Amino acid sequence: MILDELLRYQEADGRLRAVEQTIAATEERKKYASARKFLEKAPEKLEALDAKAVELRHMFEQLEKKYAELADTLRDYENLEEMIGEQGGEISFYKKSATQISDNLRGLKNEINKLVSLIEAASAEYQTAKKQTIAMQKQYKEYKEKYAAVKQSHADEIAAIEAEMAEIAKSVPKDQLEKYKAKRKEKLYPVVCEVKGNRCSQCGMELSIAEISKLSSGNAIECDSCHRTLFQRK
Repeated sequence: MILDELLRYQEADGRLRAVEQTIAATEERKKYASARKFLEKAPEKLEALDAKAVELRHMFEQLEKKYAELADTLRDYENLEEMIGEQGGEISFYKKSATQISDNLRGLKNEINKLVSLIEAASAEYQTAKKQTIAMQKQYKEYKEKYAAVKQSHADEIAAIEAEMAEIAKSVPKDQLEKYKAKRKEKLYPVVCEVKGNRCSQCGMELSIAEISKLSSGNAIECDSCHRTLFQRK
């Protein structure tokens, strides 16, 4: 029976899946995967921090330039009596202008101090990211080798199961085998299962009268809910 061969194939596939899950659950694999994921994103993160540092530095230089210009202007007001003597006018006007410039300078000084804090924080973040990257590079190298050793320790078992599956596959129609493999790529397991009463045994979807009739005739159907292949033994 083709169905029996497909079920045999699925049983072997289940054993292979169990071995793969065992490998995936090891600390070696988790550490390796964690380091790899970090290192994949590290260049982008460091580049973003570099760009942020450049932007903050540019803002700092602009504020410093503006501060220096205002400070030079304020120095011109140091001798108000001489300015009034040369240009004329009320001293109150010049005092008001000097006060406004002083207020602007204080505001700029506060902005500069805040910006310095942001620059220091960005620098600390960059240094932390660099240290993390170096640590993850070491972890990646170490656990890549350990993970490879774990996989190698299961290599014979995996090879034996895969050989068994290849042999069984010869008795399964190509279209059905391809359909099975496509569903497995979607992380679906088991792919083929027997119904329980009038429901899918995996997701519990209730089958229609027409579907039950089709199953009773010896045909397989696909569950509308979980898309597994359903069958009913006579």
